[in-house]
Amino acid sequence: MQVSERLTERFVVNVTVENLAPCKKLMRVELPPQEVDAAFETMLKNFQRDAALPGFRPGKAPRDMVARRYERDIQEEVKKKLIPDAYRKAISEQKIDVLGYPDIEEIQFGKGQALQFAATIETAPEFELPEYKGLTAKRETTQVTDEDVDRALNMLRERQTDFKAVERAAQTGDVAVVNYTGTSDGKPLTEIAPTAKGLTEQKNFWINIDKNSFIPGFADQLIGAKAGDKRTVNIDFPTDFVTPQLANLKGVYEVEVVEVKEKVLPPLDDAFAKTYGAEDLEKLKQGVRVDLENELNFKKTRDVRNQLMQELLSKVTFDLPESSVTQETRNVVYNIVQENQQRGVPKELIEQQKDQIYSSANDSAKTRVKAAFVMQKIAEKEGIKVSQEEVAQRIQQMAATYQVPPDKFVKDLQQRNGIVEIYDQLANEKVVTFLEQNAKIEDVAPAAVEAPKPA
Repeated sequence: MQVSERLTERFVVNVTVENLAPCKKLMRVELPPQEVDAAFETMLKNFQRDAALPGFRPGKAPRDMVARRYERDIQEEVKKKLIPDAYRKAISEQKIDVLGYPDIEEIQFGKGQALQFAATIETAPEFELPEYKGLTAKRETTQVTDEDVDRALNMLRERQTDFKAVERAAQTGDVAVVNYTGTSDGKPLTEIAPTAKGLTEQKNFWINIDKNSFIPGFADQLIGAKAGDKRTVNIDFPTDFVTPQLANLKGVYEVEVVEVKEKVLPPLDDAFAKTYGAEDLEKLKQGVRVDLENELNFKKTRDVRNQLMQELLSKVTFDLPESSVTQETRNVVYNIVQENQQRGVPKELIEQQKDQIYSSANDSAKTRVKAAFVMQKIAEKEGIKVSQEEVAQRIQQMAATYQVPPDKFVKDLQQRNGIVEIYDQLANEKVVTFLEQNAKIEDVAPAAVEAPKPA
């Protein structure tokens, strides 16, 4: 039976609130017996109106018969109505900013009795905003140079590198195609680090003859080798090596050079420019310069905003809601794991580093949660709001970026409360822009700027 009629517009709620911990309260709520009985009476009338009992037309069954037949249903419907209504009225009267959902414990409920329940709730932190206008930051005066453009053009050329097999000995800048097996103290590396299969043995493995390639010190020892040569390569695994079990150990590799390849870059001319959609080389240079300037300006803005947020957050201290930190930590851990998987880091290695990942994620989450509460309070004080049109526009942009139909993208967002996240992101962006517009920013030479910690 569907019951949608409101039970009562107004009722008296008695409330007491006890602080359990920072950002956590126990709220005890009591609704007088007369309010409970009035709700039972209204609900019984609703049921009687819709009841269809044998021998009676719909809505004509005797009141007492309906009460007996639907006693349990009536009681459940009254409870489902009264507790949420009383809870909402209580937090409204007490002006409590609740986060998430309450943990409600029913203490007493029944016809002729006062309704009593307790709600354990998590609340937004209470704090005074520090002075947020006039924050200071330093901005680099770096400009894009001709050398920067040349370096970028060379990087584009390297994307089209051709590798030509040569008979001569390998030299710096070449690629050596090798077969190798690696040991440490006479043991295959997989006995020390089971996940290090790729470091233990490879066939036809390409190594750039460069000091920073592969394992530090490995490629240098291949200089002068020709196809068919065999060499023993001795290396010292660095302290911060990606596979922790091998850090600080000595490794011995038996290497066979299969082939030496010379890198051949395409000429920097109009034909090359056209492969990147430019009319000619000059147009390509202009496009590269614009891209570099946009990237540099983005970096300057990001660094300035990080400095402002770092200064702002250093001015205020308050307790953080446990659930908010926990949820944000999960989000950060998920992002870190996804990043590592996309980079090809083995699942086994990620599992080994789970404690470090969680610790790092938890620290980052605390900073993010703190920043979110501070920015929310600034937005409220300054009347900074986000319109539905702005949210819709951002959703359209994101759907286009991910190449997902807008309707499907919206449904996905609704399922995970993502629209609220987008609203918060836009609001935060507006607040940060406001802080930047009201900040004292000093333009300085690059050496004078200390790299800010991400806020």
